[in-house]
Amino acid sequence: MKGRVQLILLPLGMTAFLMLVVLAERRPALFANTTYLGAILALQVAFVGLSYFEQVFFPLLMGTFLWAGSSLPFYGVGMSLRWLFLGVGALGGFVIWIKRPRPRHFAFFHLVAAFCVLSALVSAVVSEIPRTALLKVLSLFLLFLYASSGGRVAIAGRENKFMSGLVLACEVLVYVSAVCYFVLGFGVFGNPNSLGAVISIVAVPILLWAAFVAETRGLRQRRFFALALCGGLLYLANSRASILGAMAVVLMITVALRRQRLLVQCAFISLFFLTVMAVINPSHMDELVSSFTGRVVYKEQGTHLGMFGSRLSPWAETLSVVKRHPWFGSGFGTSELGDLRPDLDASSIYTKEGTNREHGSSYLALAEYMGLLGAMPFLVLLFMLIRVVIRIYGFMRRTGNPYNYCIPFALVAIAGLIHACFEDWLFAVGSYLCVFFWVSVFALMDLIPEAEPGRSAPGFHRRSGVVASPASMAHSLR
Repeated sequence: MKGRVQLILLPLGMTAFLMLVVLAERRPALFANTTYLGAILALQVAFVGLSYFEQVFFPLLMGTFLWAGSSLPFYGVGMSLRWLFLGVGALGGFVIWIKRPRPRHFAFFHLVAAFCVLSALVSAVVSEIPRTALLKVLSLFLLFLYASSGGRVAIAGRENKFMSGLVLACEVLVYVSAVCYFVLGFGVFGNPNSLGAVISIVAVPILLWAAFVAETRGLRQRRFFALALCGGLLYLANSRASILGAMAVVLMITVALRRQRLLVQCAFISLFFLTVMAVINPSHMDELVSSFTGRVVYKEQGTHLGMFGSRLSPWAETLSVVKRHPWFGSGFGTSELGDLRPDLDASSIYTKEGTNREHGSSYLALAEYMGLLGAMPFLVLLFMLIRVVIRIYGFMRRTGNPYNYCIPFALVAIAGLIHACFEDWLFAVGSYLCVFFWVSVFALMDLIPEAEPGRSAPGFHRRSGVVASPASMAHSLR
């Protein structure tokens, strides 16, 4: 069979090469066009990603989305390439998934995700700009398809390598971000809220878990140093949602694993540092406290409208739209604009790309987009995720075992769900946070411990995602 395939591909390749030579001879201007050359290069990169799908495609996809959401040069190119790679990864990953032998198949969670896409499709049809809403639905479908097939291909059966690469990528991300912000003064993520979100949802959960399972003291100290940099970046970002999400992650893993001593140590070190600062320079400490109260708690200096004063206005506007469109919303991914943009002639609805108004919460944004009926499948999906997170918390609490690959993904889910209460990215597929979050969630569903924790000894529960022993787990993350 392989010989027949090679026999077919060889003449096809030679024919394609001769056609390119003839085209270059007759229309050389085509090969001097940077747009065409860039498209050819992008297709070649996508082909290479498909050829090494398990090892390459997930880092390629996340790197492209991260590039598109940053302030790096040519980020506009990344904004176009991300959709190409997402489509290729979804369709190609689905084909690879169904062709390979696999221990797990599609479950009820994946069925609910399919109903979410159907519900979004109904909402898009009743939207005032169905074409834009349908494109948003298509992006959601591609994301869920990739997360339920191609994303699982990248993880299933190679959890050690995947998590090793993910931990290393998070360390590099933190170090590069620290250099850009603290040394170069360059905001690589543009909006400070974006910096806080990527640190609290991606870096803190992964690195904190990696520090707990580190084998050597030097490796543990290196990861705790990266976590300390995360703390500095979170304060620099001035994002309350990000700080709250990171705090929830730290509380869950320390309480669940009965490591409250770590919390006490961190609190003691922080209190000791602040006490020394107050003794040495009391006036500076007063200024610091006042600045922290104004910038972080209230987000404004001087007049304070309350802790959630900056969120009350977008929340009220979103609730008013929900009252006008109670059943299927304003259309998936599109928001009602009203009199805010009189220059729009065709419709009072506009897409989220670039100019969408702030909702102040992913859940309120979902209510506006989908309405009460349309949002039901999404609520069921989120409810199932919360149940799984509670189950994993119980597993950690009863066993004290951190050597399970479901734990870091559960921490990502906790940070994301809390952060989404104050930022509307949870179903915005163009966001790198949305892609990483849902790929992690779908991977989490495959890594849930099957047996009751009390019936199996920690470290001897052999299955995909669970390590046979703590030593082998730590060795894999060196």
